[in-house]
Amino acid sequence: MNLLSDIITYIRRIIKSPSNALITDNLIIDYINRFWIMDMDARLQLFDLKTKYAFQTVPGVDQYNMPLYDVQLEGSDPTQSINFYPVYQGFLNPCYINGVPVSLQTQKNSFFNFYPNILQSNQVAVGNGGSTYNFSLPIIANVQPVPLNPPLQGILRGHVDISGVIATGNNVDPPFGTTLNMNIPSTSILPQVYITATAADGSNIVVTDSGQFLTNNFNYGLLMQPGTAPFGYAALAGGYSTTSNTINYLTGEINVTFPVVVPAGANISVQCYLFQTGLPRSILYYNNTLTLRNVPDTQYLVELDAYLSPAAFLNTSSAVPFGYMSEYIARGAARKILSDTGDVEQFQFYEPLFREQELLVWKRSQRQWTNNRTDTIYSQGMGLNTYYGGYQTGGSST
Repeated sequence: MNLLSDIITYIRRIIKSPSNALITDNLIIDYINRFWIMDMDARLQLFDLKTKYAFQTVPGVDQYNMPLYDVQLEGSDPTQSINFYPVYQGFLNPCYINGVPVSLQTQKNSFFNFYPNILQSNQVAVGNGGSTYNFSLPIIANVQPVPLNPPLQGILRGHVDISGVIATGNNVDPPFGTTLNMNIPSTSILPQVYITATAADGSNIVVTDSGQFLTNNFNYGLLMQPGTAPFGYAALAGGYSTTSNTINYLTGEINVTFPVVVPAGANISVQCYLFQTGLPRSILYYNNTLTLRNVPDTQYLVELDAYLSPAAFLNTSSAVPFGYMSEYIARGAARKILSDTGDVEQFQFYEPLFREQELLVWKRSQRQWTNNRTDTIYSQGMGLNTYYGGYQTGGSST
C-alpha cells in the first residue's frame, strides 16, 4: 500500500478535485508537508513521536545546539525544497549523563543560581601606539601553559545559536573557517570573551569572540569587532590563523589586531569566564541550546527524552511513518487547502470530521500511558530507589 498516494487520493475527494487540472500532486504534497511539519506537532504530542536524543560531549565545550535536519528536496527541482528545521520539538526529563540521572532546567535564573557565571577581568597588556598585540591571560597561562588532554580548566567559548547556523546555509555546527562568516546575524552570536581598551578620543575599543572557530582546530576562536544589529560587526584586519586574530580557549593565548591603534600607555583588558572541568551534573535547555555544568573534561554520553519533529513527506512513498494517521493527515492538509481557496462551506462541513480524526489519533497515543501507575507520595515508581534532580532517595513502593 502506498500511503502517500492514498493520502493524496483522500485529499482530492475532500476538495472535489480528482485530477491535476486544478491542483497538482506536487502542490498537494506541499500542503501535506505544511500540515505535517508546521501544524501537527504543535497540535498533538504523540507517543509515537517520543524518542531519545543522545550525543557525546566535547572536552571544554559547554553549549550544544539542537540538531537540524538537512535541506530536503521535493524531486529534482532545487527550488522546491524544505530548509533546515529542528529534528526535535523539545527536550524533557529523564536526562542521563553516562547513565547517571541529572536535572534538566528551562529557567536560566534557577540554573545559574547553582552555577553562576563569574566574569573575570584581567589587565593583560599596555598600549604601545600600535594595533597588533600578542598576550596571554594570566589566570590560565600561568597554570596551564600548554593544552592538557583532558583539559583541567579553560575559557568559556563564544556560541552561535541555531538561527545563526541556519543563516550560514550549511548544516555545520559550530561554524568554522579561515575567514569570518558574515551571514550570521549578530543577534545569534553570543560572545564570551571581551578585549577592551580606550582610544585616543576616549571612546571604547572592543573586540569579542564570534562563536566561530578556526578550521581544523576548534580550540581557536575567531575574533571580531562587534557592531549594530543585525550585520554591523566586522572582521579584523590581518586574517585568521593560530597567530592572527584568534584566542586559544585552553591556554589563554590571544593574538589580536584592534580596529584602531591603542594609545601608548593605555591599558588593555580581557573579560572572560574561567571554568574548571568535570563531570556535568545539570543541563539548561534554553534558546534551543543545551548548556552543561560542569563543563565536560572529556567525552560523556548525554541522553534526553525528546519529541521528534516529523520528517517531510516530499514525494516518496516511504516518508509516511504511521499508517493509522493517514486520514488525519489528509483531512488536515485538505483543511488548509479549503481555507486558502476560501471554500468556507466545505471547510465547515468537514471540520467536525477532522476533529474526530484528531481525537482518534490522540486517543491511540494516550493508550500507551495506561500501563503506567500514577506516582503518589507513597510510591516512587519502578524500583526502591529513585533519582530526583541528581539526588538519590530511598523508600518503599506500596
